[in-house]
Amino acid sequence: MEKKHKNRLVAEFTRMLDHKAVHVLDIPDEYAYMDPELIAEIECKVSEILSAL
Repeated sequence: MEKKHKNRLVAEFTRMLDHKAVHVLDIPDEYAYMDPELIAEIECKVSEILSAL
């Protein structure tokens, strides 16, 4: 998800997202489904977010 996607979600679902964290991973939409590089990128970004909590 990119920042523009988060903005659309917040605009459309403001009440449902109250008091919920939405994290932008800033991974470009250029990977094929289940691309090993994509999986590694997701794992890295998610682990950074989880370790910060």
